[in-house]
Amino acid sequence: MDALSPIALGFLGSLAAGLMTAFGAAPILLGRVPSRATRDLSLGFAAGVMLAASFFSLIIPALDAAEPMFENGAAPAAIVSIAILLGMGAVALMNEKLPHEHFKTGREGPEAASLRRVWLFIIAITIHNFPEGLAVGVGFGSGGVEGGLPIAIGIGLQNAPEGLAVAVALLGEGYSKLRAWGIAALTGLVEPVGGLLGAGIITLSEPILPWGLAFAAGAMLYVISHEIIPETHRSGHQNKATLGLAIGLVLMLFLDVWLG
Repeated sequence: MDALSPIALGFLGSLAAGLMTAFGAAPILLGRVPSRATRDLSLGFAAGVMLAASFFSLIIPALDAAEPMFENGAAPAAIVSIAILLGMGAVALMNEKLPHEHFKTGREGPEAASLRRVWLFIIAITIHNFPEGLAVGVGFGSGGVEGGLPIAIGIGLQNAPEGLAVAVALLGEGYSKLRAWGIAALTGLVEPVGGLLGAGIITLSEPILPWGLAFAAGAMLYVISHEIIPETHRSGHQNKATLGLAIGLVLMLFLDVWLG
């Protein structure tokens, strides 16, 4: 793997993470749909993994990358803070401007009556998954295998319960098992696009590194707060969701220290 370029690593790492969405959705093909409580526990786990990855694999390395560039101690913190807000703002803007539909809260964004319901779902999931691929690509682009592998593993782990949640929701909308699985699997394939973009941008210029790392972290933090945690708290399973979040967070912390 050392012979591969950072861009190739970013693409392949985010592709592997994205394919975990298909793996996670596979139980519906066997007719084994976990309970809502189990799904909320799994999504809480996903939130914990993303939360830990945002700080330990992106924000802290962003600060480390920015510090040698400035003599003023406040400058690195200011750059990272601004980039986090820009990342959150970018996903919020996508969420506002692109027509999409959530499984529980319904349609958001501009009116798009001509779009079929399935494409509204796919756009919503794309908004969700793209920042994850971006984070994996930035990790590989900035730190090679050591920088990207923990993030790729963490994102892959949390993609599995997300894929199941998407497939189960589509089953509830009347889709067949095979079609629901296929759509869930397809949504994971937007992550290599984000991975390619993230790795490509980071390798172009070293001064962009702290901005890119923190931007990816901000994008992920928005998804955690706006999408995943509210979803896990809608059905009265907050305790299980919080337990899942705690397990995901400490597992990702362990992986980051061990593999990084």
